[in-house]
Amino acid sequence: MKSLNPSRLTLHYSVLGILTGTMKLANISFIRNFTGSFYGSVLRFQNCDTEYLRLSRRLMCKYRKEALYYVTTPIFYVNAAPHIGHLYSALTADCLHRYKLMRGFRSKFSTGTDEHGLKIQQAADVAGKEPLVFCAEVSSKFQQLFQRCNISYTDYIRTTEARHRRAVEHFWTMLQNKGFIYKGSYEGWYSTQDESFLTPSQVEDSTDCKGTSIKISAESGHKVEWMKEDNYMFRLSAFRSLLQQWLEENPKAVQPERFHRRVLQWLQDDLPDLSVSRQRSRLQWGIPVPGDAEQTIYVWLDALVNYLTVAGYPESHCEWWSAAHHVVGKDILKFHAIYWPAFLLAAGLPLPKAIYVHSHWTVEGQKMSKSLGNVVDPVERSERFTVDGIRYFLLRQGVPDSDGDYYDDKIIKLLNNELAGSLGGLLNRCTALSLNPAQVYPSFCNTCFPREPAGGSIGVKVMQEDYKMLEAVSSLPAVMEQHFENLQIYKALEAIAGCVRQTNGFMQRHAPWKLDRRDSQDQRWLDTILHVSLECLRIYGTLLQPVVPATAEKLLSRLGVGPEERSWEILNFLARYHGRECPFEGRRLGPDTGVLFSRLDRPETDQGKLKRTKKDRSLKPL
Repeated sequence: MKSLNPSRLTLHYSVLGILTGTMKLANISFIRNFTGSFYGSVLRFQNCDTEYLRLSRRLMCKYRKEALYYVTTPIFYVNAAPHIGHLYSALTADCLHRYKLMRGFRSKFSTGTDEHGLKIQQAADVAGKEPLVFCAEVSSKFQQLFQRCNISYTDYIRTTEARHRRAVEHFWTMLQNKGFIYKGSYEGWYSTQDESFLTPSQVEDSTDCKGTSIKISAESGHKVEWMKEDNYMFRLSAFRSLLQQWLEENPKAVQPERFHRRVLQWLQDDLPDLSVSRQRSRLQWGIPVPGDAEQTIYVWLDALVNYLTVAGYPESHCEWWSAAHHVVGKDILKFHAIYWPAFLLAAGLPLPKAIYVHSHWTVEGQKMSKSLGNVVDPVERSERFTVDGIRYFLLRQGVPDSDGDYYDDKIIKLLNNELAGSLGGLLNRCTALSLNPAQVYPSFCNTCFPREPAGGSIGVKVMQEDYKMLEAVSSLPAVMEQHFENLQIYKALEAIAGCVRQTNGFMQRHAPWKLDRRDSQDQRWLDTILHVSLECLRIYGTLLQPVVPATAEKLLSRLGVGPEERSWEILNFLARYHGRECPFEGRRLGPDTGVLFSRLDRPETDQGKLKRTKKDRSLKPL
């Protein structure tokens, strides 16, 4: 019998999950006592009954050579209208999706709403509406926000859809048939607000607004209640060692590293089995347990399966599921990095390629809260600061492993400095009639801007800083790729902003407006300055497409760059400098449709202004 290829991680997870599930409880000790090499342990199954291996081959996802990418946001809870944190999650996934499309991938991007659970049931009761009507109204607000903010999702999933219910029922039945779900009893703490079960170590004492002693979740601060009921349990305890080994052998499985370490730290403690249903008498608004109308499926098991639903589960999920990447907030890390992988292993399905975790947004140093009245409305802010303005701010200032702070004056300063002032100002200079009366992409002169001589003699006009600028812009795509792959979009934007500053410095140093166009040598040098600057702008516009698509479109159209000339593979920066043909040289510029990004006015009142933090002071104007 052929040995399994140890480089095929997803196949190993499928084989292991299917084998352990097929052998059911008789072999549950294999998972509990799993301590050897992950790959070696799978290989030791080679002598098992061939029926198991035939089953695994039939069910496991086939390897696809085509470049696929599947990115998801969390599905957002519909107990309240969307806020800026929801938009940040969606923007992060949208940016990754657009980036992969630019790289030639076939990409799927899903988002949507989580519409089941006790919290929704209670919110609908308070609103005096039927739960489905209540969910539809709030879900439509998320859709409207995402459409307004140019979120280019390919699939919008609601957990009240029939396709999702069918996927959840199939997934549940799969786990139950494999012996990983059993009838039991749960007694312990439960947070309705978080829809989460907690151990005693995760609960602490507190008081409510009336001074009454209560118990709260140590992580979220939400009130918890003691719960005791008969329901169904998932054998989470069986997967602790497997989860540890998966994370240890895959350091990029959870990013950034801070959150990877946090999950490993959680796994140092024993994992109790997890309650995966609620009594129907307490929770009516959810999917009933197949074959047991007295029980409702736990909202998190229900919700997590949405990623499979969009991929086509249970019939046609293999193609997309093998390329799954999740974007989640740090508050739901446990559900995605412990519960979800354990469910998938039990079902014999591959684990996600990566779980990208981001932190939260505070407002003027305080947590967003309805009681404080400081929840930022993303629709209102996108109207005030433009869609691309709010996109750029959140992605430029959002640091995944630490909370970002929002206030209006901060966004005005950033957008005026970087989009209106530096990038827009550079485009205005290069396309101004006074410098470019012919409105063309000027010619490049190799004599005016020679390759740097080996001896370091640069010549009269070209300076060392100019060569440093070319080097920085040339390396920008590779720098951006590195940061995007590590969910450090803010660092990619920092790198672009730094290069824009250098290009403005290049224009300022050589002051083409001072040259005499009647002098042929000055004219060649002026054309070369403009050619280099326009080439830099072309690179910036192309690389900014995933972040500010409308602004990038405006910039590239002004340069005369066609839609088919905006992909990653044909960036080909400053081809004439390297002795190659430049398809843009001599081409007419596109129409002038006005300023690239209009400057924003600060409100007359000082409301919303805070003393700048150290982080804010490090934000240099371009």
